[in-house]
Amino acid sequence: MKTVLIVAVVLAAGLYCLVVGLLTWQQRRFLYEPDTHRPDLLVAGVPDASAMTVHTRDGLDLLAWMIPPTDDTQPVVLFLHGNGGNIGYRAHEFAALHRFGWGILMLDYRGYGGNPGTPTETGLYEDASAAYATLRTLGIPAERILVWGESLGTGVAVHLAAENTVGAVLLEAPYTSIAAIARKRFPFVPIDLLLRDRFDLIGRIAAVHAPVLVMTGGRDNVIPPAMGRAVFDAANQPKRFWLAPEAGHNNLPDAGAFDVARAFIADHWKTPE
Repeated sequence: MKTVLIVAVVLAAGLYCLVVGLLTWQQRRFLYEPDTHRPDLLVAGVPDASAMTVHTRDGLDLLAWMIPPTDDTQPVVLFLHGNGGNIGYRAHEFAALHRFGWGILMLDYRGYGGNPGTPTETGLYEDASAAYATLRTLGIPAERILVWGESLGTGVAVHLAAENTVGAVLLEAPYTSIAAIARKRFPFVPIDLLLRDRFDLIGRIAAVHAPVLVMTGGRDNVIPPAMGRAVFDAANQPKRFWLAPEAGHNNLPDAGAFDVARAFIADHWKTPE
């Protein structure tokens, strides 16, 4: 009986080590789910946009799509998408934001949409910084740049806004940190020892000194709505929290997120002189 117990403990320990090792080895595959095919503007349904190249400081040329604003009084949204797909999946965002007269630059990260490189936390921060620099080079004042983060992109957006002047930060389904999400999903794994990409959004948002809008779905089963509330609580004024009670993780736009964002910008953003 004792031998059987020892064998069972050894097998259980071995299985645990195997699972932890697999999670550690494949963690970036769980976090990043890129569509690596290069998207087509016409197929995606955004014929008014034009393709452009964003050059990163570490030598990558990344695809971005841009629609200019209707005039120089309108903001330009730097849209940082979530962990899945590529920019070709987000034609709805282009159409919705452009109907306000806003410009949009939507970036595909490294490893997404046919871009070179492999996605990492540091890499995505570098990609967003390069897109911001591109807008500045195009003559867009910093105060006219609205940074919109979607899901995983909310952490990228907050990191960018903490280090640069922006007009506002719009967070669609934000999390406190990827580490916090991982702890909830894998409570049996020593996340703090093994996780490479942490995206500590809540630890950086106090450094953002621009209006912040937090948009969260009450039925979000990917990122707990309580995380959105915690992000809002940690942000500086002016800020607004918007909860769509029946929305999940991916359908906040259908619940009215774009109109909420437009109203927030109308209340809290001033056209640079």
